[in-house]
Amino acid sequence: MSIRFRPATREDVPEVVALLSDDILGAGRETAGLDRYLAAFEAMQGETGNQLIVAEDAGGRVVACYQLIVMSGLSLSATRRAEIEAVRIAASLRGRGLGAQLIADAESRARAAGCGLLQLTSNASRSDALRFYQGAGFTPSHIGFKKPL
Repeated sequence: MSIRFRPATREDVPEVVALLSDDILGAGRETAGLDRYLAAFEAMQGETGNQLIVAEDAGGRVVACYQLIVMSGLSLSATRRAEIEAVRIAASLRGRGLGAQLIADAESRARAAGCGLLQLTSNASRSDALRFYQGAGFTPSHIGFKKPL
């Protein structure tokens, strides 16, 4: 499968939102109007170290996405880290190796940004995703918490 990873453009936002909505969790929470997503994309573009990356197939169709946020910090001997968020792959392409390509792309971008740690969170109900991340070398070493504001 020929896939190209690249930074997203404003024109990609509707396709990314469709990917975010295409599962049982996203269907119930990705309900804002497109204008809200476009405004969020513009805000991301203005933030240093915050990128939305898309994967497109040979036909130019967006088939996967992830957000990579690079952060500096003092912990772990001031290790720079990258957080992966909003990982999605088109349902028709799951289980075909695209996830491994996506993680490799994120790792490459994180290393290029000087990061020594790549981290992510995944909803505890996503058992397939949890297995995939562990198989990709991630260790479930922490417990994550979220609090709506």
